[in-house]
Amino acid sequence: MQYEQLKLENQICFPVYAASRLITRAYQPHLEKLGITYPQYLVLMVLWEEDRITVNDIATKLILNTNTVTPLLKRMEVMGIINRQRSLDDERKVLINLTDKGCRMREQAAAIPLQLVEELQQSGITEEELFGLKRSLEKLINQLRGRE
Repeated sequence: MQYEQLKLENQICFPVYAASRLITRAYQPHLEKLGITYPQYLVLMVLWEEDRITVNDIATKLILNTNTVTPLLKRMEVMGIINRQRSLDDERKVLINLTDKGCRMREQAAAIPLQLVEELQQSGITEEELFGLKRSLEKLINQLRGRE
C-alpha cells in the first residue's frame, strides 16, 4: 500500500479508541444493576468525590463539553439521582448535588472497579500491566490537554 500511514493497524488512536469502547462494554453488566449508563457512572464518581459542584466543573473533570453533560444531568435528575439548582451567587451557574438515592448508589458501586480488574486479570492481564497502562494513558492525556 502506498499510504502505509493510513492503515488502521498503524494508527495510535485506534487501539485507544477500541480499548475504551471495550472497557465501557465490560462495565455495562455491572452498571445495569444500578440502572445507569457509563457516562452517568462517571458523573457519579465526580460527585462522590465532591458533591455540590457546577456543571462546568463536572464537564472539565470528565473532559467533556457542557452541552454534552447537560442532557446527561437532566436525565439523572429525572431518575432522582441528582438535583440541579441555579447558584444564588451567579444565576449563570448551575450547581449539581446528589440526592439520597445518588449517595446510596455509592455503596452499591464500590465493588465495581475491583470486579473489573479481576475480570481483566482472569483474561491474562496482570494488575501491574493494568496500572502501567493507566499511568501511560494519564501521561498521554496530560500531554494532549496541554495543547488545548
